[in-house]
Amino acid sequence: MTTRPRRYDLIAFEWDGTLFDSTALIVRCIQQSCRDIGVPVPDDERASFVIGLGLHDALQHAVPGLEAERYPELGLRYRHHYLASQHQISLFDGTLDMLRALKNRHHWLAVATGKSRRGLDEALGTTQMRGLFDASRTADETFSKPHPRMLQELMAEFGVDAERSLMIGDTTHDLQMAGNAGVASVAVSYGAHDAQALEDLEPLFIAGSTADLHNWLLAHA
Repeated sequence: MTTRPRRYDLIAFEWDGTLFDSTALIVRCIQQSCRDIGVPVPDDERASFVIGLGLHDALQHAVPGLEAERYPELGLRYRHHYLASQHQISLFDGTLDMLRALKNRHHWLAVATGKSRRGLDEALGTTQMRGLFDASRTADETFSKPHPRMLQELMAEFGVDAERSLMIGDTTHDLQMAGNAGVASVAVSYGAHDAQALEDLEPLFIAGSTADLHNWLLAHA
C-alpha cells in the first residue's frame, strides 16, 4: 500500500483544554484565587475565556481594573490552587494513541501553550508523555498568544515553513496566533471556547472529540 505524503511536517498543540482535561479546574482556581484576596470573582464564562493566555495576561482579562501590584498576589494564589489540584485531571481519552500514531508517521510534535515552563515540564515529565514531543514553548519564555512568536520560534527550530505547519487548539487565542503566523489551524470544541467562536476564525476542521481529531489528522495531516 502506498503511504500518503504528509501535508504538515510540524504539528503544534495547545495543552490545557486540547490534550489535557483541565478547563474546569483552571476556572475554579481563578475563582478561588479571587476569593482568597477579596477581589471580584469572574463568572465561569469570563474565567474560561482566558485559558490559553499567559498567566499575567489571563488574570488581567479575567479580573480587569486591579491595582498593578495585586496581580502578582493573585498569580501566587492561582499557582497554589492549581499545583495542589492538578493531580485530579488527566489527558483526554485517546490522546496518547493519537500522539503515538502521529509520531509513527514522523511528524514533529510540539506544544505551544499559555502554561508556564515549570507547569508544562512537570506534565511532560511523566512516564507516559516522555519522548512524545520534540519541542515546546510556554508563555513565560516568549510572547503570549495571540502573538505569533511561539509558532515562529518552533518553525525556525525545525526549519519548517508556515505552509507545512499546523496549530491545534481549543481557544480563539490559539487560532488567532496561528493566523498571525500564517499557519493553518484545527480547533477542538471540547475545551474552553464554544464552537461558534472557533468557527468564526475559519479553522480547517472543528473536532468534537479526540477521536474526531485523531481521524481527521490521519486522513488530512
